[in-house]
Amino acid sequence: MTHFNTYFPADLVLQTKRVVLRPLVAADLDEFRRIAASPALWTYFAKELNNDTQLAEWVNDAIQEHASGKRVPFTIVDKFTGAVCGSSSFGNISFIDQRVEIGWSWLGEAYLGSGINFHAKFALLQFAFDQLHVERVEIKTDNLNERAKQALRKIGATEEGVLRSHMLMTHGRRRDSVYFSILKSEWEALKSGRFAGMGYEG
Repeated sequence: MTHFNTYFPADLVLQTKRVVLRPLVAADLDEFRRIAASPALWTYFAKELNNDTQLAEWVNDAIQEHASGKRVPFTIVDKFTGAVCGSSSFGNISFIDQRVEIGWSWLGEAYLGSGINFHAKFALLQFAFDQLHVERVEIKTDNLNERAKQALRKIGATEEGVLRSHMLMTHGRRRDSVYFSILKSEWEALKSGRFAGMGYEG
């Protein structure tokens, strides 16, 4: 836990001119409940967070995995309105391999296509490469989720390949996961290119 606590202090906050990513806390459950009601949001997610029991379990799992040094969950807040928009996390952290995954990500329906995701991804990538000094950031998604794959291409991630029958989803479906990545050697060009003017303030 030494490296984890050093690089991920309990009060870690990331932000751009548009979003704040602050530590996820149990009190966020009510706000998550408000924005998680649409069943369509969870077609490609491992849980159906429009179900109150599953949402509460998901929040509890996030907090427990943070406490055990496995994951760093954030609540995403819109700076313009102060509203909670969704969540994202760092996980599968390997200090030896200098690698981290961005995942467990979702936004309420009203925030899809708003630019919130782009800003949140930038804040996470900036911290990963410029503070953690990782060599690789990886992101996986359901291979059926064309919207998510397009969003990952938009941030400059490279599609690597598909892991067949990789995850068990709701209703017994076996998910094929597609992996994307960004490497340290690619980051500066992305930061000064498609992420120019993002206003990182972490």
